[in-house]
Amino acid sequence: MTNARRVLVHQDRDTLAGSLAARFITKVVDLLDQQAEVNIVLTGGTVGAAVLSAINESPARDSIDWSRVVVWWGDERWLPRGDAERNDTQSRAALLDHVNLRPENIHWLPASDEGIDLDAAAARYAAELADAAPEGAELPRFDVTFLGVGPDGHVASLFPERSAVDVTDATVVAVRNSPKPPPERLTLTLPVINSSDRVWLALAGSDKASALGLALAGASTHEVPAAGVEGRLRTVFFVDRDAAAEVPADLIAVEY
Repeated sequence: MTNARRVLVHQDRDTLAGSLAARFITKVVDLLDQQAEVNIVLTGGTVGAAVLSAINESPARDSIDWSRVVVWWGDERWLPRGDAERNDTQSRAALLDHVNLRPENIHWLPASDEGIDLDAAAARYAAELADAAPEGAELPRFDVTFLGVGPDGHVASLFPERSAVDVTDATVVAVRNSPKPPPERLTLTLPVINSSDRVWLALAGSDKASALGLALAGASTHEVPAAGVEGRLRTVFFVDRDAAAEVPADLIAVEY
């Protein structure tokens, strides 16, 4: 494990979500003291939603000037807008509908009922990323990217031994025949994820223990996509005790 990676172990999922929420609020407040806005990349899944709910329920939630927060997603399920299984629908219910975000600062991934096909949708989001980039850059500067990790080690919709995980010449790709339903998805590629200053991965449950252990042991990114995640400044794994079962003690930075 490089010095840029840390593993923070928490008693259970609720403690993990609360800790990550508190860290997020503190970090965003600090960043907004130094810069005009922050770019955040959200994730889906049970733990991702739990973290957003914990942010929403925090008494410190409104210490953030939400009008200066810009929201993106790491991946999305190719379903109609508003479908309960879409990541953005879950994000709205957990947090986004409860804070003062500017509509133009919410960058929804395209939906299946918007009259374009999956490849055109990937191209559209790639163009949106490029349009939001500072002059001379190809991407926005992401301050924090949230990721979940599947039992198979997938992150976003980058699945083991699938071509998307190896893509380096595109920012957004279409995913077909996903091993996890629904079969069609959109996802940021690994270089985009790793362009983020900070990547915070959240894992809870014993079914994640093997994937976490392999990721930290230096497994092949093609076989365990989580192994290839590394933010520019910091990569932190927020895990509960069950997920940490196969992490060597010397790799654990803090235990709560």
